[in-house]
Amino acid sequence: MRLERTSFAKRLAGYNDAVQLPSQPVVEGHLLRVVGLTLEAEGLRAALGSRCLVINNDGYHPVQVEAEVMGFSSGKIYLMPVGSLAGIAPGARVVPLPNTGRLPMGKSMLGRVLDGTGQALDGKGRMKAEDWVPMDGPVINPLKRHPINEPLDVGIRSINGLLTVGRGQRLGLFAGTGVGKSVLLGMMTRFTEAEIIVVGLIGERGREVKEFIDEILGEEGLKRSVVVASPADDAPLMRLRAAMYCTRIAEYFRDKGKNVLLLMDSLTRFAQAQREIALAIGEPPATKGYPPSVFAKLPKLVERAGNAEAGGGSITAFYTVLSEGDDQQDPIADAARGVLDGHIVLSRRLAEEGHYPAIDIEASISRVMPQVVPPEHLRHSQRFKQLWSRYQQSRDLISVGAYVAGGDADTDLAIARQPVMVNYLRQGLSESVNLEHSSVQLAATFNPAAAPVS
Repeated sequence: MRLERTSFAKRLAGYNDAVQLPSQPVVEGHLLRVVGLTLEAEGLRAALGSRCLVINNDGYHPVQVEAEVMGFSSGKIYLMPVGSLAGIAPGARVVPLPNTGRLPMGKSMLGRVLDGTGQALDGKGRMKAEDWVPMDGPVINPLKRHPINEPLDVGIRSINGLLTVGRGQRLGLFAGTGVGKSVLLGMMTRFTEAEIIVVGLIGERGREVKEFIDEILGEEGLKRSVVVASPADDAPLMRLRAAMYCTRIAEYFRDKGKNVLLLMDSLTRFAQAQREIALAIGEPPATKGYPPSVFAKLPKLVERAGNAEAGGGSITAFYTVLSEGDDQQDPIADAARGVLDGHIVLSRRLAEEGHYPAIDIEASISRVMPQVVPPEHLRHSQRFKQLWSRYQQSRDLISVGAYVAGGDADTDLAIARQPVMVNYLRQGLSESVNLEHSSVQLAATFNPAAAPVS
């Protein structure tokens, strides 16, 4: 697969001719200066969030850069560019763009890789838009949302059995770097029972974007997926837009009555992009350099996922959260736990032991599991966690031979069933285990005569 990066001029021409410079007179401005990531202009009339075009006609190669209005003060407008500012000079024209807040949508998006503006990156030609929708989706009254009362099969045995996901739930995958978040996302993309899958690769390395699409997602997974990619070298505004765009795509298909799986890698990169923008326009830093606007935007993004009104579709969302230095008290990780419906923590220790997926079931929880599984399944899950935790508490004593059998009945059972429990938690990359088999195998872990889970 070939990922193509296009200039803004080409993107502007590729919007099915829906975006044009205004024919009627507008109040233009001119560029005063560039300070870091921020553009300052005066003589311009534009509202917050509106798009503008910075045009420099000097020289043989005219330059056009899209920018978004982020603030204003004392007659000055502060803008954030979407692309590179190379070639822009003082005094450049700043022209408001009409009707640029609408994004292309449609079934033709399936199997495509797009950027944060809806333009193709996969070299398969321009996408034919069936609808044009605003970036902000409709707000659903929380009292009218359909309750989460139906389980969702994600094909991962440990999640199906111990952290059962409900259709319409929002979960976080918390881990440090190199612990297997992207691989786990890829498995869920291939195995989850969902009509539409939307994948947002926000702030990832360009190499990882291609690897995820070609190797982890695969051809079969891509056929029913829409991938929105904004690599780490994109402007922070483009990364921010990409996260909101993939959420808007999921909302679009949910409103069509579809059951959508939204996978965003990562929520932390979204927060870091907002931090870059906020600091550039002068917002004071708060917790560990994150301005208050970051913590305001997180729930606004996450709350857009979930079930529609009764009889409508659903968005089940998984957000990866990068815990810097494996610190689970990182401010973004801590804020994400407060707005999500559960969290799955990946352990570096388990990953180093070759235990995949490296899910730390003691630190993980699905808050909707009691509402979506039978009471017997819930009891087995709780009992499994009790035995697993009891073994971990006595692990050092057991490893040096200091534990004496018969001292504690639960510890004895945990030691006896440890190989079965370990096999239950492990799963191959190409292996899919449905919800029913996950429940049956979970019950079998407490049967002393049961063979290890294969």
